[in-house]
Amino acid sequence: MELILQVLALEPSSQVLSKEPIVPFAILSVVILAVPILFERLRIPRFIGLLTAGIVLGPHGWNLLQADLKIIELMSNIGLVYLMFVVGIEIDITKFRQTKNLSLGFGSFTFAIPLFVGLVIGRFLNLEWSTAILLGSLLASQTLLAYPILNRLGVVNNQAVKVAIGANIVTDISSLFVFAICIAAYTHQLNIFSLLTLFGWLIIYGTTILVGFDWAGKEFFRRSGEDESNQLLFILVVILLAEVGTQILGIQKIIGAFLAGLVVNETLGEGAVKEKVIFVGRILFIPIFFVHLGLILDFPSFIQKFDNLKLVLIISLGLIISKFVAAFLAKIIYQYNWRETITMWSLSLPQVSATVAITFVGYQVGLLSSEVFHSVIAVMVMTSILAPLITSQVAVGLVIPASKLQSQPHPGYATAAVRESNYRILVPISNPQTHQNLIEMAALVAKHRNGKIIPLAIATAAAHMDAPHLEISLQRSERLLTKAAALSQLLEVKSEPLLRIDDAFAQGICHAAREQQANLIIMGWGKRTGIRARLFGNVIDSVLWASHCPVAVTRLVESPSKIQRILVPVENLTSPTLEPVKLAQILAETNQAQVTVLNVCDRRTSSSKIAATRSHLTSIISKLALTNPPDIQIIAHENASQAILQAARLYDLVVLPFTRNRAISDGLGISDVTTQLARQLTCSIIMLGEPQRHQIPSQSPGVVSTTAVIGYQ
Repeated sequence: MELILQVLALEPSSQVLSKEPIVPFAILSVVILAVPILFERLRIPRFIGLLTAGIVLGPHGWNLLQADLKIIELMSNIGLVYLMFVVGIEIDITKFRQTKNLSLGFGSFTFAIPLFVGLVIGRFLNLEWSTAILLGSLLASQTLLAYPILNRLGVVNNQAVKVAIGANIVTDISSLFVFAICIAAYTHQLNIFSLLTLFGWLIIYGTTILVGFDWAGKEFFRRSGEDESNQLLFILVVILLAEVGTQILGIQKIIGAFLAGLVVNETLGEGAVKEKVIFVGRILFIPIFFVHLGLILDFPSFIQKFDNLKLVLIISLGLIISKFVAAFLAKIIYQYNWRETITMWSLSLPQVSATVAITFVGYQVGLLSSEVFHSVIAVMVMTSILAPLITSQVAVGLVIPASKLQSQPHPGYATAAVRESNYRILVPISNPQTHQNLIEMAALVAKHRNGKIIPLAIATAAAHMDAPHLEISLQRSERLLTKAAALSQLLEVKSEPLLRIDDAFAQGICHAAREQQANLIIMGWGKRTGIRARLFGNVIDSVLWASHCPVAVTRLVESPSKIQRILVPVENLTSPTLEPVKLAQILAETNQAQVTVLNVCDRRTSSSKIAATRSHLTSIISKLALTNPPDIQIIAHENASQAILQAARLYDLVVLPFTRNRAISDGLGISDVTTQLARQLTCSIIMLGEPQRHQIPSQSPGVVSTTAVIGYQ
């Protein structure tokens, strides 16, 4: 009893709690888990929620967290480096190559003009030359915060959009180089000769990283293979060597992290390893960096002074006007219309990734005052909210060139006549309880195409080919294939059972699909979410990343032959979104079923715009020359996922496109809507993933083609 009274007599103190490392880490974990979800539902960028949480929980709020705690500082520093690495790894080099000259031009405009305006503002405010130049470089960078909006609207292939996306690499590299010079000049008091020498070494360093490491990486993978362990080792080596270079030159480590990200981006391209590396950063380290940034901020005191608010207004106007002038010059020179010009302007406005990293480091070394630091963060928050709103309103009416709406077959595909007579569907089977529905689904498609099924069973390889467990696996695989062959014969479809020994299931599936020249892979559904799956991967993810042909991942709750009503939600109105429609139509024609194409628009959309959308979608689908065209349904709703879930209650099957997680430029990522829907839908599902198309040598290697055709016609 006495012990209980002593415990009750203790007064919990925030200062005492915050000294225990486990307490702040527990608070951080709750914040990282809950706050981004809340702000995402409010349609506010998630990093703003993390900043707000840091301000509220920090010394200038509830005083639950301290910015100088060792664990928070350590993980924040890792998050800062990780943020810049993600910025480099997520830059769309493909778009830059497609419009290289135009992107260089616009990138030069949208870098040089804000740099000059920022310099003028800095000198007007009586800042030192190095501080004024750094302020200009902060305004010169840009963050593609609205990329998910453009992708959803299907306008990323508009030339003006591609130019703005490609210009991102110009602004980021240039801003970081100016930042390196300014920091070195301030911390080491360098003269003109020393600055020129440092600039020369920076050019050599950057060239060595971007060219030398890229060549070395490709040679390494050519000789040793591209398995995941080699890719992870390469990423680690590139980051460490890039950071060693920054230490030798005496420049900030975020520059090395950014260049390392560019090298990994170019050398590895898209892949499961890249997704896992980004995932680790954006679920832990990068959010902690933004929370730590909020802990440093003292906005309650900052907003009490009118001069500070005036500073925010001056910097905001300088940024908005200078970016608009750059977009206007692009309009005049490249002859863009006003809608394209405003879209380019809105894309160049947000200042998040490189800007926040440079601002944070500049404040840490003392180059930026507290007033300028808080002002830049305020401008960053304002532009990150304003710019996506402008983009969502203006980009809707962008026009895609007719050539981009046409299907572009992959060079590895044969002609249509050959495909029709030799259509091959690979069906990996491992679960006796689900393989019957998979074979039935494959049979429906094969009958329509007069093709054949290739049931595939994989036995995991062993060091010794006479190992007992390998023999057991082979016997089990043979039994599965015998059942699959009998079922195929019963369904009156040709089959070629295939038994394969391979090191991994995903690798074996992709190798067999390529060797057998498969046109389609049909797989069963597996758990593809959760931290374990995202960190260590699974068969479905690996096949979707590596396959040369389309992959249909199915979760069938009843026999495919009973499917009568099929729903196909489409987000944007470009040709690639029609591939699920083509697959659904094949199933419908075989089953005498009906397909409904669903498009969800904003609830505030006018009736005239809905009518125009319906007309446009009808026009695109009519080009497929279908004997029984699908119904078209357009729903105005504030939440697309909820609208699809409500509509799906009346259907037997929903065909969804596979949506890849893409970390937007703040490094925090965006939701995978397909996964959200798949988790809640109760009917049968097909998730259709297009292959990760690699371009022909004359173009960018290792890049996804967003206009590739699946070949169901």
